[in-house]
Amino acid sequence: MYDVIGQDYWTGEGVTAKRIAAALRTMGSGPVTVNVNSPGGDMFEGLAIYSLLREHEGEVTVKVLGLAASAASVIAMAGDTVQIARSGFLMIHNAWLMAVGNRHDLRDVADMLEPFDAAMADIYAARTGADAKAIAKLMDKETWLGGSAAIDQGFADELLASDQVDRDSASAKAGAARRLEAALRASGLPKSEAMRLISEFKSGLRAGGGEGDPAASGAGDPTVLSEASAYAEAFHFPILEK
Repeated sequence: MYDVIGQDYWTGEGVTAKRIAAALRTMGSGPVTVNVNSPGGDMFEGLAIYSLLREHEGEVTVKVLGLAASAASVIAMAGDTVQIARSGFLMIHNAWLMAVGNRHDLRDVADMLEPFDAAMADIYAARTGADAKAIAKLMDKETWLGGSAAIDQGFADELLASDQVDRDSASAKAGAARRLEAALRASGLPKSEAMRLISEFKSGLRAGGGEGDPAASGAGDPTVLSEASAYAEAFHFPILEK
């Protein structure tokens, strides 16, 4: 969904419920991935597309690649799994329209919009587990949520896989460093010596023989070497064997 929601009056383009329904029929009942980068658009088209995706028999994965704003954010809530780019955004707000008339007419329009806002708040609340009144306050303020904030508040489940790789890789490296330090200290090395060896691994160096040599200090224990290998692999450092 890389366009406005609903048919553009001037170009005839846009993401419509009719087009989504046809696409789902073609795909059958299997899993579906919906990529979203849309500023929103027609609320009723958005609600219809949301319902179509919720009714789909297969698993639905929504990926917010850039922006899912307004009606597009409602559609995003249809995913069994919602992924968002680290640099992506969700925007939620109240329904709006263009209106003319006297004060009585405009008051009637405001009253007419209330159930539409309540319907959207219910969808967001069902997805996030938050209270609908709390969601309504976010909509009143027109709230923009970046990738991490969207996950923290329950609008999305996880980052896109490409962003997860970076996060998980950094976590794995930090964990490997902690495991190596613990293993070296368990072998009898003082903390300062263990940290020196870790520093040398990070620099891609191999400790020399003599005083401070891991083998001379009992660090040749298979468990220690195994942990060192795990650390080196995490950092892509070669381990040279004698």
